[in-house]
Amino acid sequence: METAGRPDAAKRVDFPLRRPGDPLPPPQYEDFREREGLVWSTMPTGARVWLVTRYEDVRAVLTNPKISSNPGHEGFPSPGRTGGPPAQDQVPGWFAALDPPEHDRYRKVLIPEFSVRRIRELRPRIQEVVDDCVEALLAKGSPADLAADFAVPIPSLVICALLGVPQADRGFFESRIRVLVTLSATDEERDEASKQILRYFSRMIAIRKRRPGDDLISVMIRSETMTPMEIGGAAMLLVIAGQETTANNIALGASTLLSNRQWIGDDRVVEELLRYYSVADLVPLRVALEDVEVAGQLIKAGEGIAPLVAAANHDGSVFSCPHQFDPGRSEQHHIAFGFGRHLCLGAHLVRTEMELAYRTLFERIPTLELARPLEELSFRNNGVLFGLDSLPVRW
Repeated sequence: METAGRPDAAKRVDFPLRRPGDPLPPPQYEDFREREGLVWSTMPTGARVWLVTRYEDVRAVLTNPKISSNPGHEGFPSPGRTGGPPAQDQVPGWFAALDPPEHDRYRKVLIPEFSVRRIRELRPRIQEVVDDCVEALLAKGSPADLAADFAVPIPSLVICALLGVPQADRGFFESRIRVLVTLSATDEERDEASKQILRYFSRMIAIRKRRPGDDLISVMIRSETMTPMEIGGAAMLLVIAGQETTANNIALGASTLLSNRQWIGDDRVVEELLRYYSVADLVPLRVALEDVEVAGQLIKAGEGIAPLVAAANHDGSVFSCPHQFDPGRSEQHHIAFGFGRHLCLGAHLVRTEMELAYRTLFERIPTLELARPLEELSFRNNGVLFGLDSLPVRW
């Protein structure tokens, strides 16, 4: 065991940043899994962090009550102020950064709105959005950028509709969210983008108090468990999580299916794509509130932890041939949506959007093909979410 606050220098590794041309997950993950115990590194900000890469260890971290997701605790391994608002622990309502019981207060209100039954009820509404996006894609004509012209609009339109945001304002959110999830954006740019989104929701909350509807903001108001500022922060979290992660999943999945056409139409592709790409690899950062042991390694209170989702989902001891895209595999218990109390609230929604997007797209445009080879596509490596910069296609 290491002495308090002084991890063994021999276990230090370079932080596994995604680099252009490198696969996801980074090749280093496999080396880290094979080492005894855990390895540690420093975040781009200089914060020290333990890297957790084995499937069972990642699940253990995500369910340990002695480990916190709150960035307000000293030692939290922030990657910088990207992937959300400028300071998540200072935004009321940003419940992804809260621990129980505060975290549970928000989920209790919102879970029924994202349940399997509720998403099933919303399925025709989601299908209409997908149909409209395919029509718009066809009207624009070949060639096209399937990421910008199809993958981005679908989740953007869906989450805006659920929040009661007018369709005309979709572009406003897309542009601000892109700033918030990009590492190259400055702190000042993130501050301004965050403030603009919160101001928008503040005005919307005031309107919904006078004229309530069936949208999520009205649901949160009627619960009488949140302040207007908390509702605004929760709405911002929902719109960011609901748009960017799903857009990346849809685009990446489409590129993979166009390169593996034998799997088009198979009902199992969505789960495998979620595992295969694990786009939110760096999202569930944590900090130890008390001394804890993970994989035989003592982690002291106040030390940061990075449970790497893509590493867990490519653990060869759990998934056979993990780096192979195989929807027919028997192992389907991935943790692309996280695990435990912070399991992604919108998991059922994401699955439905991906399923309908692929089915509708390939049925309506059976001659769709990549305009560039998969290995030549530009992958997004400058944010906490993995994705494609563009997806050129033709038909």
